[in-house]
Amino acid sequence: MKIRPLFILLSITYLVVLVVISFFWSPILWTLILFAPLILVGISDITQKKHSIKKNFPVIGQLRYVLEKFRPEIMQYFVETDTEGTPINRLFRTLIYQRAKNVSDTTPFGTKLNLYKPGYEIMAHSMYPISFSTIDHNLRTTIGNHQCKKPYNSSILNVSAMSFGALSKNAIMALNKGGKIAGYAHNTGEGGISPYHKKHGGDIIFQVGTGYFGCRTKDGQFCPETFKKTVSEEAVKMIEIKLSQGAKPGHGGILPASKNTEEIAKIRGVNPFTAVHSPPSHTAFSGPEGLINFIAQLRDLSDGKPIGFKLCVGQKDEFLTLCETMKKLNIYPDFITIDGGEGGTGAAPVEFANSLGLPLREGLSFVDLALKQYDIREHIRLVASGRIFTAFHMARLFALGADACNSARAMMLAIGCIQALECNKDTCPVGVATQNPTLVKGLDVDDKAQRVANFHKNTIDSFVELIAAVGLKSHHELERKHIIHRKGANQLVSYEELYSEIILS
Repeated sequence: MKIRPLFILLSITYLVVLVVISFFWSPILWTLILFAPLILVGISDITQKKHSIKKNFPVIGQLRYVLEKFRPEIMQYFVETDTEGTPINRLFRTLIYQRAKNVSDTTPFGTKLNLYKPGYEIMAHSMYPISFSTIDHNLRTTIGNHQCKKPYNSSILNVSAMSFGALSKNAIMALNKGGKIAGYAHNTGEGGISPYHKKHGGDIIFQVGTGYFGCRTKDGQFCPETFKKTVSEEAVKMIEIKLSQGAKPGHGGILPASKNTEEIAKIRGVNPFTAVHSPPSHTAFSGPEGLINFIAQLRDLSDGKPIGFKLCVGQKDEFLTLCETMKKLNIYPDFITIDGGEGGTGAAPVEFANSLGLPLREGLSFVDLALKQYDIREHIRLVASGRIFTAFHMARLFALGADACNSARAMMLAIGCIQALECNKDTCPVGVATQNPTLVKGLDVDDKAQRVANFHKNTIDSFVELIAAVGLKSHHELERKHIIHRKGANQLVSYEELYSEIILS
């Protein structure tokens, strides 16, 4: 037995003996019950060697670690303003909660944003807005080109990739049932299709990651037979090849050992209670021709379902080479999901999360312009993913070329996430990002499914009102000229000017 656990055990024994003796001896000894624990803590602090503060300031030094532990909660509930909290500020969190609960989402007394701060953005409304009651509120986008046999009529707002393992079974069921109610698609993430993705019959986008979970051989290679069986289910509407993600581009997915239960390990085909790190790149193909031929292979194995890939844009010349390859081989993905460097719901190395990958708007603008310059844009739908919380966030992405949007963190908040920032610790207090049965049971599937469906509907309704104010009837009509960005004092520019990068010389 180590010295410190033994010391703690002896301390507890001492206190118990002291309490018993105090019942029979002088009342003065009762005071020892109050001071003895402090004395013991002091002795422990002085004798330990790991923490200088506790050694130099016994007992009092403990307060530093207590306050540090509760610092995130203190900041969130007592210090941060409505507009300064991170990663998602209170203004947006509150809006998501209101829409999920179907309560009033209007705001009194004007905006809390600084309209004269560089980076502030608006939509240019029309002098002649149209009645939003005349617009179809079920806005959708057909994904599937001429090489696809089974195009999918997708909602313009869907659930971005989050695996069972990263999220709890109840969270997965709530998101999927919400999709069944609201008509959006639910991306499985790279962890494969679990029974919880299928229980309520919502539409599924099956993601093929570098670990090939759900379609792998025992040694972790891609398995065509398993893939074909997996995607043959009616609920699977599209297949997405994950090249990279915004949270950690160039780095494989991370599933902590504490979250890798026997059930999850069985679904993924790995050993339980071990940390699972997906490879940074695919082994089924390499280079642009390999990727395009892999797309053709998956399209054939899936009997013609839409096939696309997801990436966070990095080196632009690589994507331009990919465009050349598509045109040369005359094979095109049905969609490309662009994930921004600001994305991320799970664990990621700090340097990767902070300092790698183009932000979403720059990445999306580049991909849209590149496809147009190679004259292949008509074959490919673009899906934008990264910090999408409101209808305006969607509108500016449609103006930059998106055909649909994916959201992860907003959907998590809609089913009860409180931004506790414990996603990677298996201690999520609301049962969203944990595999702890005690915590998972706190998330009621039926209640949260309705909430996420409410959030989806109310956000789409708000989007319809926004485009009606601009004088438009569809998301397809949004252009770069409709979004205005403040570059500085007395300097407002449209997205048309801001994102007018010339791709080719």
